[in-house]
Amino acid sequence: MKQTNVRQFFAQFPTDEACLAHLFNVRFGQGHTCPKCERAAKWYRIKAELAFSCQWCGHHIHPMVGSIFEKSRTPLQLWFYAIFLFTTSRHGVSGKELQRQLGVTYKTAWRMAAMIREHMAAVDGESPLGGEGQVVEIDEAYVGGETPNGYGGRNKTIVLGMVERGGDALVKVVPNMKGETVKKIVKENIVPGAEVHADMHVSFDQIGREGYDLRRINKKALDAYVGPNGETVNSVENFWRHLKCSIKGTHISVSPKHLERYAKEFEYRFNRRMRPETMLDELLSRFPELGA
Repeated sequence: MKQTNVRQFFAQFPTDEACLAHLFNVRFGQGHTCPKCERAAKWYRIKAELAFSCQWCGHHIHPMVGSIFEKSRTPLQLWFYAIFLFTTSRHGVSGKELQRQLGVTYKTAWRMAAMIREHMAAVDGESPLGGEGQVVEIDEAYVGGETPNGYGGRNKTIVLGMVERGGDALVKVVPNMKGETVKKIVKENIVPGAEVHADMHVSFDQIGREGYDLRRINKKALDAYVGPNGETVNSVENFWRHLKCSIKGTHISVSPKHLERYAKEFEYRFNRRMRPETMLDELLSRFPELGA
């Protein structure tokens, strides 16, 4: 199954009305039990507002409430199209690009992009990685800030990344790389019993004492970044390369305050790298509570 193209998108969602009907169908649907009269009902579209009415008691359901579209005055079709753009881009979508594509103000485009990234993170969730017999690679990246002399630098934001071999990624912006900070995040996000691959950074020393089979790789001592028993952090470093190149090429720079949103966007996309055709339908059909 191929990803939806522009022609297919507009055939499926030609109007705001079609988008609203889609929202109602995926979130409620005909036969949905009315929360007021508690009867299975047929629901009728109310023309005066963006809602549907119960056939029995006239109770209203507003499909946009509880979603990222709630309280927005931007046409629903533009919201759907913005999500479409996010699912068809490998390198993300900047606020300026959304402004040009949608014909809205930059403030509106930036807000829409931020909400879509939060929605992607909520849909993706944070299921723990690893477990018995599973390999999880862990590594840190330093993003943004100043980079004098081409390496290191000041005022960079630290992102800790974990990638299950052949599986999902999970990233977290962290305040520092102290051992206690890293240990806490690992315990919360990697199932004990996993084989954890890490480089020689001192912050990873405590992981082996927390029920994980810690394998270290000394990249400076190796010509190839693979240890004698297959130890490697190549998967997570590939994630960093894609994230950094995309931020530099698409967004130019990202502030520390908002970096986790962008990292979570790429986490979502990475976790669906083998099934990109499912992203649009998933993002337009699942609406978990933001922050839940």
